Amino acid sequence: MNAETPKKRRPEFFLLCIALIALITLILMTLLCLPYFDLPRRVPAPTKAPTEVYTEPTTEPATEPTEEPTIPPDPNPYGRTDFQYDRNNYLRLARGESYPGVDVSAFQGKIDWKRVQESGIRFAMIRLGYRGYGQKGTLVADEFVEANLKGAKEAGLSLGAYFFSQATSIEEVDQEINFMLEILGDTKLEMPIVFDWEYISDTARTANMDRRTLTDCALHFCQVMEEKGYHPMVYFNWNQASRLMHLNELEEYPFWLALYSDRMNYPYKVEMWQYTSSGRVPGIQGDVDINVYMP
Repeated sequence: MNAETPKKRRPEFFLLCIALIALITLILMTLLCLPYFDLPRRVPAPTKAPTEVYTEPTTEPATEPTEEPTIPPDPNPYGRTDFQYDRNNYLRLARGESYPGVDVSAFQGKIDWKRVQESGIRFAMIRLGYRGYGQKGTLVADEFVEANLKGAKEAGLSLGAYFFSQATSIEEVDQEINFMLEILGDTKLEMPIVFDWEYISDTARTANMDRRTLTDCALHFCQVMEEKGYHPMVYFNWNQASRLMHLNELEEYPFWLALYSDRMNYPYKVEMWQYTSSGRVPGIQGDVDINVYMP
């Protein structure tokens, strides 16, 4: 007995199946891509309020005022090799007018001023007194001021004077001026009278002194002393001048620099230079400050 021959599938059938599969695949892909179409997005609400909101500033931020601009004083005309020791072992200008001198206080004790003068010293700066750097700021006359003023004058030395200030205001400067004038009495000074304000420590009454106040105090001292017929001068060291003084406002008056060296390297003009605090001078026991004066 013979088997029945199967019917063959037509090619159109297979093409139809492929087309259906492709259509179904396209529909599925379209559905899967719907979330990525450029449609309005919903942003989920934050779970908590933000702790800080930043807004762009519309103006410059507030800042602390900067330090006052300063104009440098006149440059120093002297260089490192312009000073040489003379035959008495005192530093002098190699070319130009200058004079050696000492500044003294009770720390030097009794002084033989005749021997000092014979050694070649030409002038003496005498401490009149000082203000204590404790909170009371008591004014005290130097223990040897009368003997030193009289002895130096009789020995033929030119006299100058200074007061160790710890003033913190114009009012205290006036107190110190009156105190100095009372001590001097009728004593005539050929050399300057000096505002000698010095930083002591961060526990002294002057620990918080600022540049503006100290400059004003020094300027007031000089103006008042000049009105009274004296030749005022301002004393400082390099560090103090750079941190606590506007020197350009004071350069109408002469400067006295403390710089312990035998080479002048300070950049600004000074009229007196205290070049050592451990000098030796005949007639004075122990160490003494020695200066060179360039009027």
